[in-house]
Amino acid sequence: MTTEPSAVDTFGGKVFVRWDPDANVTGFGPAAYFIEFLKTNGLWERWVEDCPLSYTSPNAPPKQDILGTVMLSVLAGHKRYAPITTVGSDNVLPQLLGMKRVRSEDAVRRAFQQGEEEPWTAWTRQHLAATYEPLLSETWILDMDATVKPL
Repeated sequence: MTTEPSAVDTFGGKVFVRWDPDANVTGFGPAAYFIEFLKTNGLWERWVEDCPLSYTSPNAPPKQDILGTVMLSVLAGHKRYAPITTVGSDNVLPQLLGMKRVRSEDAVRRAFQQGEEEPWTAWTRQHLAATYEPLLSETWILDMDATVKPL
């Protein structure tokens, strides 16, 4: 039994996602919805545009390819450069992010070795703060029960 497809607007155009309860599990299933979220609120474009990465070579990869490769790797649960190559086997998600292709772990490593530390730190802090600062203007209560002990 399959469900009706739902339309998801991505950087690669509109795609239709259909959940099949009998299909194999994939960690990237919900990524199309996350990409739609990034497109709708403009977070992805601002993150890429503000990134201090710059190349002088005309043969250099586009900035969104490097950043998209990192993001897809992190979404897959990777914490190091080496597993980036496993993300390269997915041909759909890079298109949904508007990437030309997934880049190699070496290309990503070289990209982040460039430049001074301060612009990179300012860039990450600015965009991290943009994700939580709007929440600070709302009144809310964190209700945490520390007495619950999962067994």
